[in-house]
Amino acid sequence: MPLFGAHMSIAGGCHNALLEAETRGCDCLQLFTKSPNQWTAKPLDAEQIRLFRATLRRTKLKFPTAHDSYLINLASSDEALYRRSIEAFVVELERAEALGLRYLVMHPGAHLDDTEEAGLTRVASALDEVHTRCPAYRVKVLLETTAGQGTTLGHRFEHLARILALVADPKRLGVCLDTCHVFAAGYALGTEAEYRQTMGHFERLIGVRRILALHVNDSLKPFGSRVDRHAHIGRGAMGLEPFRLLVNDPRFRDRPMFLETAKEVIDDRAMDEVNLETLRGLLKPADASALRA
Repeated sequence: MPLFGAHMSIAGGCHNALLEAETRGCDCLQLFTKSPNQWTAKPLDAEQIRLFRATLRRTKLKFPTAHDSYLINLASSDEALYRRSIEAFVVELERAEALGLRYLVMHPGAHLDDTEEAGLTRVASALDEVHTRCPAYRVKVLLETTAGQGTTLGHRFEHLARILALVADPKRLGVCLDTCHVFAAGYALGTEAEYRQTMGHFERLIGVRRILALHVNDSLKPFGSRVDRHAHIGRGAMGLEPFRLLVNDPRFRDRPMFLETAKEVIDDRAMDEVNLETLRGLLKPADASALRA
């Protein structure tokens, strides 16, 4: 069965994200290991690492996953930003490895004033350097599908396929599919036929087996808008049907699905809990009974 979770805050320490995920009834979680809007952070000390790992064992949360800083741009045509991004990404990978995380999700970046091909080549070269500097790491980097704002790469499946073709060690990479981003980028998911067509296209270019995690978000903006604005499940432009198809797709039966929706309370209910309930309610009876068991 799919594993449902959410992105959680690390306020007060990374281990607090685990405690909050447990409280909200999550099976898995995503977190930042540092502020996503700052380049640097105080290094994790031995006690922080010990506490996180101990809390992870106690809570039994699966697939602990980090998302990298929003400032990082491994596709940048600006050499200074490119080098700074590589150094920052090495640190992100080091922190994820120290905490014992399974995945590190990253946006491919934006090529700025260059071509898509040049940007994709830079991303692959950056990942090769990072992998060389972080040998034998267990944490795997996941390329995230994007909505395609501006010159952002990753909104076409071909972009991810190209990066995977260019890197020296593609086995160290996977894909994180974001439902809102895919919808905003113009890939239809609303009917079974559309869902099959989109997933079939992904299968031919990359292989669905490479989708190791998913971000499950509805979209505030319309289909093909190329604008990244998340909505609560079934309360945006996508509706419930894409999520029904997704959670019952046997290819994703053992994959973590993370909410990245607003942390708000509506009608006295935390929306993380409402969204998780909605997703679980979409499971076919066999999966639903297994989940309760």
